[in-house]
Amino acid sequence: MAQNPPKREFRAVWIATVDNIDWPSVRGMPADSQRAEFIKILDLHQRAGINAVVVQIRAAADAFYAKSFEPWSFWLTGKQGLPPVPFYDPLEFMIRETHDRGMEFHAWFNLDRATFSKLSVVTSDHISNRKPEWMLQYGGRKLFNLGLPEVRNYVTRVVTNIVRNYDVDGIHFDDYFYPYGIAGQVIRDEATYKAYANGMNLQNWRRENINQLIHQLRDSIQTIKPYVKFGVSPFGVWKNRSQDPEGSETTGGLTSFFDLYADTRKWVRDGWVDYIAPQVYFSTDFQKVPYRLLTDWWVKNGFNRHLYIGQGAFRINRSTPRDRAWNDPNEMSTQLNYNRQFSQIHGSIFFSSKSLTDNLNGVRDTLLTNFYRYPALIPPMPWKDPEPPLPPKELKASSTPEGVELFWTQPDPAPDGDKARYYVVYRFDRKDKIDTEDPTRIVAICVGENTTRFIDRTTSPDNRYIYVVTALDRLHNESAPVQVNVRASEQ
Repeated sequence: MAQNPPKREFRAVWIATVDNIDWPSVRGMPADSQRAEFIKILDLHQRAGINAVVVQIRAAADAFYAKSFEPWSFWLTGKQGLPPVPFYDPLEFMIRETHDRGMEFHAWFNLDRATFSKLSVVTSDHISNRKPEWMLQYGGRKLFNLGLPEVRNYVTRVVTNIVRNYDVDGIHFDDYFYPYGIAGQVIRDEATYKAYANGMNLQNWRRENINQLIHQLRDSIQTIKPYVKFGVSPFGVWKNRSQDPEGSETTGGLTSFFDLYADTRKWVRDGWVDYIAPQVYFSTDFQKVPYRLLTDWWVKNGFNRHLYIGQGAFRINRSTPRDRAWNDPNEMSTQLNYNRQFSQIHGSIFFSSKSLTDNLNGVRDTLLTNFYRYPALIPPMPWKDPEPPLPPKELKASSTPEGVELFWTQPDPAPDGDKARYYVVYRFDRKDKIDTEDPTRIVAICVGENTTRFIDRTTSPDNRYIYVVTALDRLHNESAPVQVNVRASEQ
């Protein structure tokens, strides 16, 4: 029997700016073209059922936003430090367009990288020039030395600047903490270790540096805007079972705990992050790290925080001799069907945007016609906000030549001060059981607290309908329902 579609599901996509992976497609394009391209990307995702975007706004100690103490990004304008022409603030623009479509905007930062490659040309006032003593040279890049307390404070200041100045829904970090290992390369942080080791061995000290940074970021975000979500997307394997009985039944050569010094399980267990989005970029047939086994492990280690699976859509049609299943047109459907078996999995984030917009192996069609055919609301986070808004007031319905027109009035703020952020309209036939958990009954999501009118143009003449309207707040808590009965007239 087919599963009922979920009413609550985080459906997101990463929009990568580094190296112009997703947006802008060409560096230095005129501002109007950048905006038009971003709108097109958003519209394609919205039509496919996506309800959140995770946009990379700082890829190498640079900025895709105006209110920054770091220089404008090379990937935006073609020259680091050069503002867009004609001038605009890309982040303000992207947030507004995303919110106008009823989608969440998560600001994605890369925190370890100061330069992208040895060929990078940076401004004279770039942090790598102003603070060379903060930098580690590794793999031809300059990386932040996260063992220095002043570096962790700097990274925190970059993030809190965004939280204060922009209306973001989430702060998001990827999998780069300490660098992925390169043969013959050594992280030269001996002097910092000597100064700050505090009796720890080198590996534990590095992990503790990252722990301190994650904890510091959590506290800072919480203090400034408690509703802003904090999430991390780590490399998928925490530890293998052979390394720790608590690890996953995988035999991968790389782990976030031992190789990247990221104790990701601890951050979830201790409630330091609101969500974790492990990069499960392995197919169901990959022997060392099979998709199902790694997903099973995260289901057991979600610790009542949100778990979104990072889906490797970029691997579609790119099978390797060791991981052949990516050429199977059903691979992504197999993964998404598997996820839906678990209430502990709250959704997916796809890497990356162009994998969906290019419709690799029909992946976007599959979302549009199957998995995301019906709308889904973003799951609430009761540890951040347990209180629903008050219900809409004075709901009325009338039959018009255009269809059934609904009106209501914005509710008063809830006891916690939250107003309605948007409304959901459900429709039932007169004899139906009223079940607002069934997303197939949603006929409209009305975005904006003042959007208190809706015309249903899909009614049948002479039918009797029951409409139910609810209010939702910023963190997607849903009010008690209000309902009205109406008979559709001849149209």
